[in-house]
Amino acid sequence: MRRKMWIFYIAENSKCLFAVWNPWCLYYAAVVCLVFPPVRTDDVCPSFCTCARDSGTVSCHGGEDTEVPENIPEWTSTLILRGRNISTLQRGAFTTNGTELEIVTLSLSYNGIQTIEPYAFLGLPRLHLLDMSHNRLAFVSARAFHGLPELRSLYLNYSVLSLPTAQLSNALSTPSLHNLHRLELAGNRLKSIPLMRLDILNLHTLVLINNSIESIGGENVSELYQQKRIRLYLSLNPFRCDCELEAFYYWLKNSSQCPDAGRLLCSEPEAKRGIPVENLRGENVDCMNENLETVSYVFLGLVLALIGVVFLMVLYLNRGGIKRWLNNIREACRDQMEVYHYRYEQDSDPRLANVAV
Repeated sequence: MRRKMWIFYIAENSKCLFAVWNPWCLYYAAVVCLVFPPVRTDDVCPSFCTCARDSGTVSCHGGEDTEVPENIPEWTSTLILRGRNISTLQRGAFTTNGTELEIVTLSLSYNGIQTIEPYAFLGLPRLHLLDMSHNRLAFVSARAFHGLPELRSLYLNYSVLSLPTAQLSNALSTPSLHNLHRLELAGNRLKSIPLMRLDILNLHTLVLINNSIESIGGENVSELYQQKRIRLYLSLNPFRCDCELEAFYYWLKNSSQCPDAGRLLCSEPEAKRGIPVENLRGENVDCMNENLETVSYVFLGLVLALIGVVFLMVLYLNRGGIKRWLNNIREACRDQMEVYHYRYEQDSDPRLANVAV
């Protein structure tokens, strides 16, 4: 005869009665545990996101959220946020309950980000790539990129159009970016290299194409000579090919650090527009020749002015004699005219007499 056991369970003032047969109880419990495993909180995918645990990618597009999702799975290695209308990256935006994430690649392009507060990227110590292109940055704290010791690539293309250059320079000069290898700042209307010193970072590639750079200063050129590992991209900039371009011109001719050197074109002056910078002749950008030409014109002007002054002084000192000379000429002319007038009155013209006859 089979033995029967009764288990009573009481919860919230209600009773549940389960009959469990002696040998099959353990088997049933094991099957239930295998079929219905416990739910883990790190498997929950944020709203408006697609999660792929196999590749470690969480991709969030659109939605009405204006902040970074809070329940990002801990296994995430690639996080893509796009079209989220995140106007401000707040302090510790990627930190959940003080837990550090394993994110290696973070894409925040096309989110309308305007402000990056201090320590916004805390909790991402393993981040290697950060893409913030196509945003509208108006304020970036000097400590915005603090806490990113492993960052290798930073993309800020078409994002800092309204950001003061000094503010951007301060943010990029943080010691936290000492391992940064690639920095892209294309399409930002920059007029100079926005770095205090090139040796602060461990840059291998600096992309500054399609900006408003007219010349590279002598100080930056000196640093480029020292930092030979840097590859500098500068095409689609309106270079002014005059004396101020001399140091950069000779660096460009003698260095292979600018892979797109053949696409650097003169924009000013008008006579040199469209000419590749590397095809210019040395005298076109030689400050000495330009200065000598200027000095020559100045000297010629001074000589002519001196001659004029001497001439005026001679006239002034001989004003009495000149006046007498002019009076004598006037009197001589008057006497001569009177003689002609007298002869005309006294003597008849022979031709008129013949006509009368």
